[in-house]
Amino acid sequence: MKDNQDKKKATKMAAAIQYDSAKSSAPSITASGRGTIAEKIIELATEKGIPIKNDPDLVQVLSKLKVGSEIPVELYRAVAEILAFVYSLNEDQRLQKQL
Repeated sequence: MKDNQDKKKATKMAAAIQYDSAKSSAPSITASGRGTIAEKIIELATEKGIPIKNDPDLVQVLSKLKVGSEIPVELYRAVAEILAFVYSLNEDQRLQKQL
């Protein structure tokens, strides 16, 4: 039984979100997966320079949503924190380029 629990803990999970206020009223899930698929999502994000935030509890919830679906209202606060994190990284990069 412990081996089975260890495997569950070791399985990577990833979910990708996108938000364009001009196109939708809420962020949506653009990718989600476990194991090899999660690793590929992370690899592609890294290659494209997309910020990655490690939040196991949030990814657990997001991974249950269908790709293409909007984030439910109950998750707005958690997702807003992720978006604030991304915006701050983008601002830091913009400021570094100006120096």
